[in-house]
Amino acid sequence: MDTVLSPLLYLVSWIMIGWHWLFDTLIGIGHDGVNWTLSIIGLVIVIRTLLIPLFVRQIRSQRKMQVLQPQLRELQKKYKGDRERLQQETMKLYKDSGTNPFASCLPILLQAPFLFALFRVLDGIANDDPRGAFTNHQGLFESAGSAQIFGAPLADSFLSTDVLNTRIIAAVMVVLMVASQFITQRQIMRKNMPKESLEGPFAQQQKVLLYVLPLVFAFSGVYFPLGTVLYWLTSNIWTMAQQLYVIRRMPAPGTEAEQAQQRRREAKAKRKGQPIEAPAEEAKEQVEVPPQVVRQQPKKTTRSQRKKK
Repeated sequence: MDTVLSPLLYLVSWIMIGWHWLFDTLIGIGHDGVNWTLSIIGLVIVIRTLLIPLFVRQIRSQRKMQVLQPQLRELQKKYKGDRERLQQETMKLYKDSGTNPFASCLPILLQAPFLFALFRVLDGIANDDPRGAFTNHQGLFESAGSAQIFGAPLADSFLSTDVLNTRIIAAVMVVLMVASQFITQRQIMRKNMPKESLEGPFAQQQKVLLYVLPLVFAFSGVYFPLGTVLYWLTSNIWTMAQQLYVIRRMPAPGTEAEQAQQRRREAKAKRKGQPIEAPAEEAKEQVEVPPQVVRQQPKKTTRSQRKKK
């Protein structure tokens, strides 16, 4: 397994070592716990920055799915008793519109290999088995092995230790990880999705993600080293911040977030004494279209008629 993951093990460990060198320079040597904790957070920053294009693609895909909801409901009514035909027509609609219903899962799926590679690196630190770049840096390997967060070793997990303090820290971090995952997904569904988008197959997919993913991480989190839990918790906080920015600055049409944005604009205009701008749709209706002047063409006449005139 480690042979297959070897490139990722080296990549993850080198990123951690690079951040550790930076924090050693800034904070000073002798702060192993702080430096390695910040190195894991730095790993999140690097990976999530690289995934920003996918996040943009995810947002666009969600917007397309919202636009397709009326057509999807029509298909459900038309093929109510024929599930196979409904699935075929639905996939055809996705293909014709260039929409991928699973694009919202891409950031999570692409992070999974990095998460597992970090798990293997930290597991090797806990079991005195250096992996990745740590095989060539014995001093850094020993430093990472002694790193702690709130008195709990970063390489330990809830189930791998009998120390009460470590178990308490691990349990709290797993709960925070699961809660942040749930809150992030829920804020999308409640604030940045139109009511009509909360019905149909797309809504079912979102509900599955809302309830199943936190449960998966709750059961698997007790096996994760604290460093891995810290990675996922930090990644969830990053996602939450991204979503809040998108919901506030670029809300989907017809959502609660769009109404809140309009109220903020009205309040800001009122404070500055400026006229309140109407929403785009209302502005369109208020524009008076000037009547078209139709030029009357002269009637066709024959040569004899023209001579008589």
